[in-house]
Amino acid sequence: MASPFPGVDPYLEARGRWPDFHSRLITYCCDVLNDRLPETYVAQIDERIRLVESPEDSGRVLLPDVAIAQSVPPRSNGSTTGAVVLEPVTVEALDLEEVRDTRVEILALPDRRLITILEVLSPANKVEPGFSDYRSKRVEVLRQSIHLVELDLLLSGRRLPTRGSLPPGHFYAFITKADRRESHQVYAWSIRQPLPIIPIPLKAPDSDLALDLAELFSIAFERGRYLRLIDYKASLSLPLSDDDRLWAEALAQAASR
Repeated sequence: MASPFPGVDPYLEARGRWPDFHSRLITYCCDVLNDRLPETYVAQIDERIRLVESPEDSGRVLLPDVAIAQSVPPRSNGSTTGAVVLEPVTVEALDLEEVRDTRVEILALPDRRLITILEVLSPANKVEPGFSDYRSKRVEVLRQSIHLVELDLLLSGRRLPTRGSLPPGHFYAFITKADRRESHQVYAWSIRQPLPIIPIPLKAPDSDLALDLAELFSIAFERGRYLRLIDYKASLSLPLSDDDRLWAEALAQAASR
């Protein structure tokens, strides 16, 4: 069943369904690209795991730097081993959690050279410390001769940095070509609009590939059965104007009936 929204469904973000949706969107994006890319290309999913500090600390048993030492009693012959018994002390340790970063990579055959990277931003990419981590990774990509496509389909969190002001919108697609690092192509649209068709740059002289984001979003949403999982009667606590929030809530409540 389709989302009640004409474009991005904000309740995926508001009701905690984004992680699962993000994985599905990446998968279907890779599948669609492989169906439509020329035979000299292949798309694949790249996944990297990193550890980040959780805001919640937890107590863990560690071997301490300072511990209580207890002498070992002498043996019957009067000798000792010279060893001491250390008792572990519970101290507060940083709680680390795994974050999985997935993206789509387009490779040129036969040498499998990386041509284009497609990123779909997650909530972890848009708040600290993940925002700084993503910016560092982004700079490394932009230093190479690689096209970069970035999709920001989330309302909360920080936007990607640009020298000029971004056009008005709730959602963005950034296309940065390897031979035009001085500028980005930016697609912006509102919560009331359908997702656009964007170009996916390939190796010259091959033409850009048109990618229909609305089609991808619809496939991921319907196959995830989110209409059965999301409580559309709930209020929408996201950074929206009062008019847009009331419009979105009215649409959601109509769907829940």
